[in-house]
Amino acid sequence: MPYIQPKKRRPSPAHILPASFLAAILTGALLLSLPAAAADGASAGWSTALFTATTSVCVTGLVVVDTFSYWSPFGKAVILGLIQVGGLGIIASYALLMLLLRRRFSLADRALLQDAFNLDTRTGVIAFLERVFRGTLLAEGAGALLYSFCFVPVYGPFRGILLSVFTSVSAFCNAGIDLFGPDSLAPFAGNLPVLFITMALIILGGLGYVVWFGISDTVRSGVRRGYPPFQILSRLGEHVKLVLLLTAALIAGGACFFFLCERQNPLTLGALPLPQQLAGALFESVTLRTAGFSSFPQSALTAPSSLAACVLMFVGGSPVGTAGGVKTVTAFFVIQNALSYIRRQKETVVCRRRVPEELMRRSAAIVSVSLGAVLLLTVALLLAMPVSAADAFFEIVSACGTVGLTRGITSSLNTAGRIIVMLGMYLGRIGPISMAVFFVRPAGKEQKVTHAAGRFFVG
Repeated sequence: MPYIQPKKRRPSPAHILPASFLAAILTGALLLSLPAAAADGASAGWSTALFTATTSVCVTGLVVVDTFSYWSPFGKAVILGLIQVGGLGIIASYALLMLLLRRRFSLADRALLQDAFNLDTRTGVIAFLERVFRGTLLAEGAGALLYSFCFVPVYGPFRGILLSVFTSVSAFCNAGIDLFGPDSLAPFAGNLPVLFITMALIILGGLGYVVWFGISDTVRSGVRRGYPPFQILSRLGEHVKLVLLLTAALIAGGACFFFLCERQNPLTLGALPLPQQLAGALFESVTLRTAGFSSFPQSALTAPSSLAACVLMFVGGSPVGTAGGVKTVTAFFVIQNALSYIRRQKETVVCRRRVPEELMRRSAAIVSVSLGAVLLLTVALLLAMPVSAADAFFEIVSACGTVGLTRGITSSLNTAGRIIVMLGMYLGRIGPISMAVFFVRPAGKEQKVTHAAGRFFVG
């Protein structure tokens, strides 16, 4: 009987996506460990290089060394490239290279892109990809141009343009890494143009590409048909409406809360005039949505503000964008599911649309696993280092939410602490659910057995 070679199984997207981020991190660490990457010409060491590559690819922003003074121009270019690749996604960046080389996309490639962008269909995924790259280039280019009017007069043409480009890419990708020094944007706490340009880029990146294109297509169609503005807004899709409402509510609510809690705190907003206080509170609310820039030390926040900051970092931005966290829609669905049960409603309805049961289960799983990962890593960091519970919790939530804000302990992390925080950043970028799926055996045939209901008690 002739031997039939078994057919090789192609790796699933659940395995390819985490592996691609890990490969990018290791490649970046190798480049940053070269002597040419450090400003003093000596090797940065594997620990520092790996941590910096991880925070860059995972667009987090936690750094153990000052980015401007420690790294050479080559090292900064590597970091900027890692931020851009990490913000777009490894698979999407590889697909861009395929587009530039005019390579054809197979069905498997399209399925991988569909999973990378978390889309519900692979139809038109290549056109969606092209729009993503054009929109990213336009947003980052506009941000760099606007920044140049602020930075060039202060730092000169060469460094001003460098700062403009680097900060624009970092802000749009929600990375929070900057070249201004250890105080981030604190020197610009009273500079309203810099703060508002940064906030605009953070919000654009955090809204998500689906929202971008939903607004663009609806407005263009409405204008072409002569609809009034109110009717155009009413024709937005339910996902777009929900994301815009949640984003506005979280930003406005967070800004009001921080203003009330910090307006008399001389270490944060108390020393600023009222307009700068309002802008600073708004900036804090926006940057906590996974951006990582800071206009004042996070360690100076009052206890209520620190807790609110952790909540905003955990929630993060919106789906299919550059932001991290469990995502706004995910957290909202979990809350709505609980409210539907309390109200004894048979289904969860949002924007006059029923939310599919599978989405509710996925949302609950994402929040549960993410919260479990945060608590587990916080305990691990407390065991590894002599830090307070508040500082450790803030650090881990910031890492898992790919935010990048810290209460001042990142630079003092020991080897074990760095490994724990790197694991948090990696899990935050790929998602704890993706890591769990990575280690779970793929399902075989569809389960056809229905089991008898058991008698269990909860609550």
